Amino acid sequence: MTTVRARVTILVSSAVLSITTITGPAVAAPVPDGPLAAPAAPSVPQHVDARTKSTQPVYDYGAAIRESVYVDTTMDTDSDGKDDVIAVDIVRPSEPALTGVKIPVIMDASPYYSCCGRGNESEKKTYDSDGVIQKMPLFYDNYFVPRGYAMVGVDILGTGRSTGCGDVGGRDEIQSVVDVIDWLNGRNTAHTADGQAVKATWTTGAVGMIGKSYDGTLANGVAATGVKGLKTIVPISAISSWYDYTRSGGVPYSDDYMPWLGGYVGHDSPACEDVRGELGDNDDDDTGNYTAFWSERDYTKNASKVKASVFMTHGLSDYNVQTNHFSQWWSALSRNNVPRKLWLGLEDHVDPFEFRRDQWVDELHKWFDYWLQGLQNGVMKEPAVSIETSPDVWRNYKTWPAVNRPASVPLSAGKLGAAGKGSLMITDDPDLTEDDIVADPTEVIAGRQMFLSAPLTAPMRISGTPSVTLRVKSDSATTPITARLIEYGDAERYSGIRTTDDSTCEGSSTEYDDSCYFTVDKLTTQSDHGIVSRGWIDAAHSNSLSNPTPLTPGKWTTVNVPLRAQDQVIPKGRVLGLAVTLSDTEWTSPNDTGASIDIDLAGSKLNVPVTSGKITAPAQIHPIDVDITTPSQRPNLHDPKN
Repeated sequence: MTTVRARVTILVSSAVLSITTITGPAVAAPVPDGPLAAPAAPSVPQHVDARTKSTQPVYDYGAAIRESVYVDTTMDTDSDGKDDVIAVDIVRPSEPALTGVKIPVIMDASPYYSCCGRGNESEKKTYDSDGVIQKMPLFYDNYFVPRGYAMVGVDILGTGRSTGCGDVGGRDEIQSVVDVIDWLNGRNTAHTADGQAVKATWTTGAVGMIGKSYDGTLANGVAATGVKGLKTIVPISAISSWYDYTRSGGVPYSDDYMPWLGGYVGHDSPACEDVRGELGDNDDDDTGNYTAFWSERDYTKNASKVKASVFMTHGLSDYNVQTNHFSQWWSALSRNNVPRKLWLGLEDHVDPFEFRRDQWVDELHKWFDYWLQGLQNGVMKEPAVSIETSPDVWRNYKTWPAVNRPASVPLSAGKLGAAGKGSLMITDDPDLTEDDIVADPTEVIAGRQMFLSAPLTAPMRISGTPSVTLRVKSDSATTPITARLIEYGDAERYSGIRTTDDSTCEGSSTEYDDSCYFTVDKLTTQSDHGIVSRGWIDAAHSNSLSNPTPLTPGKWTTVNVPLRAQDQVIPKGRVLGLAVTLSDTEWTSPNDTGASIDIDLAGSKLNVPVTSGKITAPAQIHPIDVDITTPSQRPNLHDPKN
């Protein structure tokens, strides 16, 4: 375990900053705004090693300038007659300011700094007696400030020390961050706590946003505005569309989530309660429809505006922010030729700082050096995609997904991979749990239809987004339909992480802000099955999320059930299972209609993106024993991990 060596922090007031900040000719070259432009070669400030094309920790973190300012907006979301202000806390090296060298910014904009904390250890901001930032959560300032970066922590609208009321991923929250980037680029104003105007004359204006979950979501949303000065974003386990975070194809995961989340992170005031009441009025929980409210919070539709590069990471087991978020954002960025990089781990809602720390810090360093400092270090010549194929085993690829056109796998009675005739019936049983559904796959279980393959004759990589096409006839105007793709076979499977008593230090430390964080162990469990992917849809929303079409009872119609994106190698000898049920009161909000459906086998299929091999039907179905040693558990969205 690394020993923490504390130093005394020198706190510099904002009044002193205006005196000591000196502008001059020694300025790092700005990075171009164009999405395909490579950064220009900079001059060589003290923190740059021209030989290695890397920034070096030459500045004294203990002597860093610590500044807290309030950025102005033109919004009055709390209706108090005054424009809202956004609290911005800054840690930056003092030496560049004294020599006239301007530096770029790494920004983490968040609603969590006061309510919940950041990272695996839930760190919160702390301040000195004058209200100036003392501790900035996470390792970013400890590591990057000595290397010639400023670290900026933004309390988004309606949270922390900012005023106003947040609108949960909406236009106002995004604008509150844009206003800060505008200030950093000289296009907006700010002041200190005592009202003195303050300018960001110390920065090049080049900004890189980073953050996990809500923070990464804000980065996606801000990038989708095309704001000038934002050069790169690093969204970690981030939302790309709030509609898809709260529901799946018209099936809600929980009721009144948006107003609840606004209250969880935001100010407790009558004005903000009114704003959250409007969120509840406009979320269309009762219909599940995609409306203008959700369109405002859908960043994928504005991917053509993105000028920043994107380095995204996501966990393939993440059912808090599910994998459709990274896949649809990645695809939208790809269509618009945005420079991008992708890491996919086996983990759930976990920052790669926890499970791949050394490599993550190194890669992040190179990424920011390239996009914010203009250093030609070759990071964009590396493989674009890195995927964890088994615990702690990573493989690089040129692109993702590996398969753009899924293979069609026919269905027959009880079998996957053979074309069938006739129909099968499912009557909704809302009491079925996932453990009930995946257990005893060869048995007849009321409320479930299971389709099984023959053992795979070769390893099979599933890379992309599976789906299930069902031709159905319902006795109800609509019904939820749930599908699960399962792989059966004994193996050691990823099952989570555990925080240890050991720690590593990533950067410099002070008495108030150390750079040391506990490590985690990756857990695996011996089990006889694993969930490859899940998916849900309300049948009436199959053709349109905005304008659902009620089913005509007794009439055949085709419904497509989207599953979650996946990249997984299924070993030889495993059996694939497709389980189809109706309502899912365990993983979604109770929405059972009591419906029964017939499935036309000839008109139904599994669409699965496989790189090689073939899914074939068994000549004879043999019993498969399943032992539920660890019951499945849905992530609790009302207890969000940070």
